[in-house]
Amino acid sequence: MLKGQQKLKLSRFNELYSLIIPQDHLLKQIKELVDFSFIYDELASAYSEGHGRGASDPIMLFKYLLLKVIYEISDEDVVKRTLYDMSFKYFLDLTPEETDLIHPSTLTKFRKLRLKELNLLDMLIQKTVSIAKEQGVLKGKTIIVDATHTKARYNQRSARDVLMERAKNLRKSIYAINPDIKEQLPAKTSGDSLNGALTYCQNLIHAVGAQSGLVQNPKIQERLNYLAEAVQDDLEQLSLSKDEDAKIGHKTADSSFFGYKSHLAMSEERIITAATITTGEKSDGKELKTLIYKSEQAGMEVEEVIADAAYSGKANLNYTKENQIRLVSKLNPVISQGTRKKEDEFEYNKDAGMFVCPAGHMAIRKARQGKKNGKKNQRMTYYFDTEKCKTCSKLEGCYKSGAKAKTYSITLKSDTHKEQIAFQESDYFKQRARERYKIEAKNSELKHQHGYDVASSSGLMSMQMQGAITIFAVNIKRIIKLKTM
Repeated sequence: MLKGQQKLKLSRFNELYSLIIPQDHLLKQIKELVDFSFIYDELASAYSEGHGRGASDPIMLFKYLLLKVIYEISDEDVVKRTLYDMSFKYFLDLTPEETDLIHPSTLTKFRKLRLKELNLLDMLIQKTVSIAKEQGVLKGKTIIVDATHTKARYNQRSARDVLMERAKNLRKSIYAINPDIKEQLPAKTSGDSLNGALTYCQNLIHAVGAQSGLVQNPKIQERLNYLAEAVQDDLEQLSLSKDEDAKIGHKTADSSFFGYKSHLAMSEERIITAATITTGEKSDGKELKTLIYKSEQAGMEVEEVIADAAYSGKANLNYTKENQIRLVSKLNPVISQGTRKKEDEFEYNKDAGMFVCPAGHMAIRKARQGKKNGKKNQRMTYYFDTEKCKTCSKLEGCYKSGAKAKTYSITLKSDTHKEQIAFQESDYFKQRARERYKIEAKNSELKHQHGYDVASSSGLMSMQMQGAITIFAVNIKRIIKLKTM
């Protein structure tokens, strides 16, 4: 049951906030910029109106999650820091003397029980776009699109390996301060069982926790909390040994990742206007229509799209032309897929220079066929590993049993592409294409400043939730910066 929106409680110490927290402090600027009551409105239906005990204020819980993203800290540490950080208390509408805080597990329940039913990703992006327009900092009609990958939290490693790595990092931090304490810590487990690793980690947590001098060190405390969170809160996920929703995606012909893809659209002012989050094997190009649609739903008027070669497929060229949108995307001749039916599901991976079949298998080699200056267009033929085809769940209608080879061929040029070839030779195209670096910088910001390079939990739903809150934080920070420029 909700009690109503939380307000800043009356306290004779509230004046401390104006004395201690600078006017240009990030959290103060966010608090002044954003009316967080929209969170209450969106979540009201997820709570009982008159039954049960009073629930923690959803706005406060959402703000906690926002603090986690901005400062890259765990559930336990964000609550613990609130005890002494006045900027956190001010942001959360708590009084300076407040000590009765939520339990960290409340944040886990809030994510799993309250937020999972919301289309949080679109809701938060639309909110930031609305704020940007109200503040007059979003004026352009061009979006820049790209995809960035996020590695799965467990990255195809066993549960035991994950636990032992976290325990190792904790011990390293301890030895850097007091190498003589080694004898007081439990011996490392030599077995390969998960139960053995769990027992060892629990003993290590207990031993370190008993050393008051160690746990007072912030770095050791963070490593300790990180290990404890894996043992306690994520035990169910760890028992799976891997993230079942995560898939293998390809970055280049020789490198791959295990995780998810975030497909982003961003204005030239560097405000993210749309996003879709998929498993790692999904192609970039197919998300273009959705990104344009979501950007327009958020309030963005789209007249131009700047993108890399992954988005210059024939379907996208036709779609943007029909909707009078300029597509500044350098054409790769091999993207043309002709008029085939079943094999239209094959997707071109620009980084690897190969096609990927509907089952996610990449071609192993390619060969050009036909005369260079002949009457007919040349074709590029891609060859797939037939051993994989024989056991593939999607072989029906794709691979003929007993065939010595499985190939996929495409025409190198089409009439649709000729117009794009002419366009990409123009000075305008070359000038506008240079703006694409902006979204690459945004991807770097997401990963290196907000922990978006690794998933914070398992499952596509959790990844979408992480993306929603991270993008919200990044957009709000960008709006604040634009206001001061």
